[in-house]
Amino acid sequence: MQTTTEIIVQEEDLDYLGHVNYNKYIAYLEQGVGDWYEGVGVSHAYLAENKIGTVLVKLEVSYLKEARLGDVLRVVTTPSKVGTKSFVMRQEIYNQLEELITESTKIFVMFDISSRKSLPVIEQIRSGFVDED
Repeated sequence: MQTTTEIIVQEEDLDYLGHVNYNKYIAYLEQGVGDWYEGVGVSHAYLAENKIGTVLVKLEVSYLKEARLGDVLRVVTTPSKVGTKSFVMRQEIYNQLEELITESTKIFVMFDISSRKSLPVIEQIRSGFVDED
């Protein structure tokens, strides 16, 4: 399952150069992952109630073009690969001209909050991945 999140660049997102600060792109990407989780039925409340979570273990980001005040951005979140205890998300950010401005790959591990150990990827998350058959 792929999701798209729309974000409008606000003044507080800018750095002293007048474009989006690199940390804000990471926040935009996180918002995209959060929307994807909601789409597969995994809310923060569900994770908290079940004492589980996902831990980001690897983040790769390529900043290709700048975004500026008022730009309308689209964060496209696509599940890429699911393993036993980990999964990979691919994300792209496009501007209102449909130009690719940022690419990201994230690797997450399922995590038991009580034992502080990894655990198998839950079915709700697994269901968002397309079978590779």
